[in-house]
Amino acid sequence: MSDTLVNVTDLNVHFGTSHVLQDVSVSLGTGRTVGVVGESGSGKSTLAKALVGVVPASGGEIWVDGLDVRLATRRELAQYRRRIQMIPQDPFSSLSPRRTIAQTLAEAIEPGRGRVRPYQDRIAHWLERVGLDASMMHRYPHEFSGGQRQRIAIARGLIIDPSFVIADEITSALDVSVQAQVLELLADIRESLGLTMMFISHNLAVVQHVSDDVVVLYRGVVVEAGPVAQIFSSPQHWYTKALLEADPGSPGFTLDAPAA
Repeated sequence: MSDTLVNVTDLNVHFGTSHVLQDVSVSLGTGRTVGVVGESGSGKSTLAKALVGVVPASGGEIWVDGLDVRLATRRELAQYRRRIQMIPQDPFSSLSPRRTIAQTLAEAIEPGRGRVRPYQDRIAHWLERVGLDASMMHRYPHEFSGGQRQRIAIARGLIIDPSFVIADEITSALDVSVQAQVLELLADIRESLGLTMMFISHNLAVVQHVSDDVVVLYRGVVVEAGPVAQIFSSPQHWYTKALLEADPGSPGFTLDAPAA
């Protein structure tokens, strides 16, 4: 059994009088991937932000890689955020238009400086690892397609060899064919590196490609959790069944669907 790297217990997050997360518990072993699924407003991104220490928790515990995130000092959090990386939903807005791809990746390695020359081989390796030509490192973000920019964002997240990666809706803005390519890439990297990852999505079918386990969030509450095979073969909660029956990204699904 894998050692536990991430352990979230009875996590609560309140914004004013709104309960965004209620008694959420998630455990993740080293080298495993958990998919967190739910529609917009279910609390997925809030969970991610709480894990990186951006959103304060109002109750519960968050342990990641031996650190109690809730009680960490500012210095501990700064060091911790080097070990945990987020791959964003929109790589275009997260990539500086004034920096080349090489400069962006170099800054991930050496924040505040971004010297390319000492890390050129490392940058070339990671561009090739995500399916891009190393010669592209001197180009700017606007010269790439959406799928290519997402590959660059993946390279930026992994180039510093983090302990834990959070991928937040990273395929939601991509065409279906490009989405499949990015998912295959992520699955390959995950297997070859033994990556520990939280994969956030509104789509269970997408999560199936890269996850070992699934946590289903509905209005800030975990309504179902378990191994991917179990959840897909025998979903127990009406909300999980609705997500499985919905077309990928279907706008027709509503949180007001009647309970079974």
